[in-house]
Amino acid sequence: MADSPTDRLIAEDLTLGYGGDDLIVTDLSLAIPDDEFTVIIGPNACGKSTLLKALARVLAPRSGGVILDGKAISEYPPREVAKILGLLPQSSTPPEDIRVAELVARGRFPHQGFLRNWSKDDERIVAEALAATGTTALSDQRVDQLSGGQRQRVWVAMVLAQQTPLVLLDEPTTFLDIAHQIELLELCRSLNREQGRTVVAVLHDLNQACRYADFVVAMRDGKIVAQGRPADVVTEDVVAEVFGLACRIIEDPESATPLVIPRVSTSGR
Repeated sequence: MADSPTDRLIAEDLTLGYGGDDLIVTDLSLAIPDDEFTVIIGPNACGKSTLLKALARVLAPRSGGVILDGKAISEYPPREVAKILGLLPQSSTPPEDIRVAELVARGRFPHQGFLRNWSKDDERIVAEALAATGTTALSDQRVDQLSGGQRQRVWVAMVLAQQTPLVLLDEPTTFLDIAHQIELLELCRSLNREQGRTVVAVLHDLNQACRYADFVVAMRDGKIVAQGRPADVVTEDVVAEVFGLACRIIEDPESATPLVIPRVSTSGR
């Protein structure tokens, strides 16, 4: 996909790793489509989360770089990045004894400063983030006493309270039951279509990716195998190449998007 003049977030020839000589991602380039919901798919340990960390400036590249609004993301002060880009990491540890409303309020920190203190707008934005994630009733509870699914929704609320135009979510449906998974993905689509935010998420469920994404990136072994519209990426050949899974692709009767049906093995019968 050729970079658009308006692409705000671009990876250029990224090579990424965590230590030693082991590399997770090599020579990867990707332009995140503006004003769309992008989903990154791929098997475990293929580099999805590593890529997201680099896009959010959590992980510094070994080589290559990330461009944000036409400038290297490394050139921005951290507070400025946090006003533009919000990240939900794969796992987070809350401060000890912090309550839900306090944690969500931390999403407003990038907007505070010497001349700007907590305001009515901040209070409203936090309340809206709690309501959008169904966590208002949990406001006074300690985060470390919540279930995994409740805690995940609280972290999402904190990212929403940041009110950034770019939102990156690493496996946001982790710990959620199927009903809350759908609620969260509907929320992501609403953020994109109704609020105009660019959303990028790492998902494991291919059928959810097809149903909700405008743009899909399929990765394997630290490289992009395919990228484009769901119907162009999630094909029998690509699923076999990326996941080693034999499948049929049919049309989802609800959304008219690709629906992946794994083939039943006859071995051992």
